[in-house]
Amino acid sequence: MLFVIRCIDKKGHLPVRQENRPAHVEYLKSFGEKLFAAGAILDGDENMCGSIVILDLADKSAAEAFSAGDPYAKAGLFATTTIDRWNKVLP
Repeated sequence: MLFVIRCIDKKGHLPVRQENRPAHVEYLKSFGEKLFAAGAILDGDENMCGSIVILDLADKSAAEAFSAGDPYAKAGLFATTTIDRWNKVLP
């Protein structure tokens, strides 16, 4: 099942994002082929202000475990996180 994890950073936390980015990227890579897509959300000034990750996981509890284990989450970067099932239609 595909899950979209959408995280919005706390205001003024760009330094936290930058400090933890290498660990976050390595964490994403550790999911191998389960990782469908990942990238930063950008604000109007092109600064990173959130994340979207799409993963192929067994169930929502696995998506929640992924989210909790993310170095960004552990560093307290996110103001909000949502996890939704996603149905890829195109292409």
